[in-house]
Amino acid sequence: MIARASSEGFSLSSEDKSFQIKLRGYLQADGRFFLSDTDRPGTSTFQLRRARPLLEGTLFGAFDFRLLTDFGGGTATVQDAYLDIHPWRALRLRVGKFKPPVGLERLQSATNTLFIERALPTNLVPNRDIGLQLHGELLEGTLTYALGAFNGVPDGGSADANSDNSFDLAGRVYTYPLRRTSLHPLQGLGLGFAASHGRRLGTTAAPALASYRATSQQAFFSYLTSTTAADTVFASGENLRLSPQGTWFWGPVGLLAEYVSSAQEVRRGTERARLRHQSWQATAAYVLFGGDASYEGVRPTHPVNPSEGAWGAVELDARYSDLRVDPNTFPTYADPAKSAREAKSWGIAANWYLNTNVRIALNFDRTTFEGGAADDGNRIPENLLLSRFQVSW
Repeated sequence: MIARASSEGFSLSSEDKSFQIKLRGYLQADGRFFLSDTDRPGTSTFQLRRARPLLEGTLFGAFDFRLLTDFGGGTATVQDAYLDIHPWRALRLRVGKFKPPVGLERLQSATNTLFIERALPTNLVPNRDIGLQLHGELLEGTLTYALGAFNGVPDGGSADANSDNSFDLAGRVYTYPLRRTSLHPLQGLGLGFAASHGRRLGTTAAPALASYRATSQQAFFSYLTSTTAADTVFASGENLRLSPQGTWFWGPVGLLAEYVSSAQEVRRGTERARLRHQSWQATAAYVLFGGDASYEGVRPTHPVNPSEGAWGAVELDARYSDLRVDPNTFPTYADPAKSAREAKSWGIAANWYLNTNVRIALNFDRTTFEGGAADDGNRIPENLLLSRFQVSW
């Protein structure tokens, strides 16, 4: 038996590594401050955004498992709980609760996102769901794929059970077409496409529809709800999500972009509609010194050590995102005096990676809205300053 402690956590393994168990995790302590003293849409606060111990390992050299829990925000939830069977690198089977393969930034670990909060398109993709998925790598890692069947969740949602006897199919193909060429600047170019298809069948008590949130985590759009079916909007039919996406990383430079379309059939009383909401984002990163930009996060070349003149790595980021609600949503399915029809957000960020385990981040984000106020007015803009101290192991 081999015991090990490193920047990647604590582990026990057999000599041949056929049996391994690892204790890992991360903590994120945030500050969220609204810069307007009047008409403040939320509360400025310090918070424990995430507190996630992680237990993972390998059995018999062919079965991986992962259990990720979260105690952030004063509640206990199971984020991931799955078994991964991997007879070959090209073919793996995952069973349990995990992220469906749709959103580009959603699939990125919360420890590696360029900004403290994810961009607006993440509102339209599933968070976590229970199901099974075939996935793997082909062509020497230049092509990855995933195809799964899931219980199905609303946009941005997570669930631990199937509420309507319907299931979702979700798939994603992602390729690095020039990784094996001599075109070094384009070796880190990745292009992909993801989609999901299923049915949402809500009820008055459980409409199976989501609210959409800005960077502040304040809801800016919600469907109408009431105690009666005639005045409650609920999902009632097909749901289709489409998402072209891409990344490019070369040395200190990185780009990330995605588009998401989510179309859902809804019902209110005798009224029915197929509403299609759309969102996109583009994010740019530049590492000033100390490492290279990466989808998996910056790994400092030299951890902080002032006596040796080492200061880790510093990264600067900029982002723009937009979310548009289907115009046919108003006024039958949402109140235009309370729900915005569009949100536009831009932000800048600075990340200081002291080492591979510690990051300090500071973000500014401004979100403006069309609609969402009385007399056909606009919801007040949100000017937000966010900070984060993150430690992972």
